[in-house]
Amino acid sequence: MKTQHERQENTQLRTENEKLRADNMRFREALSTASCPNCGGPTAVGQMSFDEHHLRLENARLREEIDRISAIAAKYVGKPVVNYPLLSSPMPPRPLDFGAQPGTGEMYGAGDLLRSISAPSEADKPMIIELAVAAMEELIRMAQMGEPLWMTSLDGTTSMLNEEEYIRTFPRGIGPKPTGFKCEASRETAVVIMNHINLVEILMDVHQWSTVFSGIVSKASTLDVLSTGVAGNYNGALQVMTAEFQVPSPLVPTRESYYVRYCKQHAEGTWAVVDVSLDNLRPSPTVRCRRRPSGCLIQEMPNGYSKVTWVEHVEVDDRGVHNLYKQLVSSGHAFGAKRWIATLDRQCERLASVMATNIPTGDVGDGRKSMLKLAERMVISFCAGVSASTAHTWTTLSGTGADDVRVMTRKSVDDPGRPPGIVLSAATSFWLPVSPKRVFDFLRDENSRSEWDILSNGGVVQEMAHIANGRDTGNCVSLLRVNSANSSQSNMLILQESCADPTASFVIYAPVDIVAMNVVLNGGDPDYVALLPSGFAILPDGTTASAGGIGDAGSAGSLLTVAFQILVDSVPTAKLSLGSVATVNNLIACTVERIKASLSCENA
Repeated sequence: MKTQHERQENTQLRTENEKLRADNMRFREALSTASCPNCGGPTAVGQMSFDEHHLRLENARLREEIDRISAIAAKYVGKPVVNYPLLSSPMPPRPLDFGAQPGTGEMYGAGDLLRSISAPSEADKPMIIELAVAAMEELIRMAQMGEPLWMTSLDGTTSMLNEEEYIRTFPRGIGPKPTGFKCEASRETAVVIMNHINLVEILMDVHQWSTVFSGIVSKASTLDVLSTGVAGNYNGALQVMTAEFQVPSPLVPTRESYYVRYCKQHAEGTWAVVDVSLDNLRPSPTVRCRRRPSGCLIQEMPNGYSKVTWVEHVEVDDRGVHNLYKQLVSSGHAFGAKRWIATLDRQCERLASVMATNIPTGDVGDGRKSMLKLAERMVISFCAGVSASTAHTWTTLSGTGADDVRVMTRKSVDDPGRPPGIVLSAATSFWLPVSPKRVFDFLRDENSRSEWDILSNGGVVQEMAHIANGRDTGNCVSLLRVNSANSSQSNMLILQESCADPTASFVIYAPVDIVAMNVVLNGGDPDYVALLPSGFAILPDGTTASAGGIGDAGSAGSLLTVAFQILVDSVPTAKLSLGSVATVNNLIACTVERIKASLSCENA
């Protein structure tokens, strides 16, 4: 059997050798008849231009990488992946056919796109591999190149993509920009407190990735794994994924994307992870967002730090965005690289504080990690329930345009982390002529809570426990006790997390059971503590003065989203009453008026 196997291999090698010899002869003949582009006369091999020689070397290297990835993928897919001649072909790239032009349609009706997508077919996989390899090459160059591809703004703080130069530099790709779509491209660099191996693991694990970026990713899933990588790490890993990206407000439609994610180690301590859309495999008129090669370049730094360069490059139909948020979205601070890198930096800081062993435990003793874990679940739950995700069906209550209150109901059954019954969620977004930092400081301060929190009934709010989890003093988890002014009412405990980065900030809280919190404070399992989080998402309004977000204490405006969740009936089969809707509507309206009044007085 061994001899027979070797004989078969020899036959295959001999066949490949003959094929290469024939290719060699063909190339020799082509070179012998080659003509000079300047004079039209014959040219020798030695007179090949430097650019042509460089392109040939680059093409050969890309072909080797595609063959290597194809071999890895074949190992896991179970079938050999045939060579796909797209990159080596002189033919122009196939344009995308999206069918009907994207309409303005129902704002949240694109949820059918992700639901209808399944894992790629065997015939699609060679093209996916080739597209991923080309996307990786583009990402590296996009992360490293300067002018004229990236033009620096007048104030020197941001980089803007020169679209004409981009088309000249990267003529191949996923096809031309669809009619009516806008290009959003940005690049940011930061040094974060996490080693490169852990960063790669977070990016390649869909659960960890959607948890760390819960403020941006409303839902995500891995449809197929073409390669798990080699040598026990993610080098060469290929995943076909879907994701929905959000802004924490019901006024901004989410962006759905179907793409491949490819991870590659480029040198010792240098990794890159790239995404690129696969919408050309599933042409659909409901596609409103395409990801051109986007992702990050990660470089190892001393002492467990990493330098991360993030490139975000999408084409999107943003006509469904409410006027209140148009400036923020068009500025790139809602979905751009600055938002991703600021979130990553903040989450790395938070994770470092969770893992730290040299921090005094203070009031919480052994329950520090349990309390931080409970707060993390609270934040994720809040972010998942406040956006215009296609998983939600919002109903708009009458109001005055931007101040309209949107409500939805959800049934909670057999979920130990939520109280059973019908949960009513309500949210509204509005503009404030106050800086994001001032709004954040006002809402997180327990001393000013009685000015806006109707449910505290005017009681005195006292901080029982405090866990700092970031450089900024506002980044912390607190356990608050509301001492009711009415002695006949029992005191209430509130778990609160306040977190801020240069692009957004949150103040999120939930009433908690006293007995359950005692278990958590003693180091018990926090997963069984029922939470219904409410809170605030604070964003800069997108004007130049507010571009600094929370770090800017100037007079720029803020976009504030207020969201409440209330258990309206402990019986999941009960019907929602109009009285419950009216109650939560009045609760939001009163809270909004109190916040506006308090901050307007201070601003005046």
